Amino acid sequence: MVVTSLKIPVRDITVTIDHDGEQHELRTYSKEYRSLMMLIYDRIGIEGFGECLGMVKCETCLVEITEKQTEPTAYERNEQATLFKAGHSDNNRRLSCQLMVDESLNGLKVKILL
Repeated sequence: MVVTSLKIPVRDITVTIDHDGEQHELRTYSKEYRSLMMLIYDRIGIEGFGECLGMVKCETCLVEITEKQTEPTAYERNEQATLFKAGHSDNNRRLSCQLMVDESLNGLKVKILL
């Protein structure tokens, strides 16, 4: 019996986070974190950020996309409703709990709006 090992290449994903004027360059890989919010929550640890832990209820993970290489994950219905209720109509504003960590985030630059 021959056993072969299938190696799936892991591509680094680099995201730049602007928080209070300080730049944080975070490196990860696809699916290491379930969302951009969890990556920021774990690596930077901003007080008051992501209070509902991704349940799309609190808006404390609101970010403004300042630069992107590709289009991030499409809006989910709950995200659109939450942003609309809060008066955010700018397409560059997203809830980071709804941005899944995949290759579409590589090169993304966001500003935390907390």
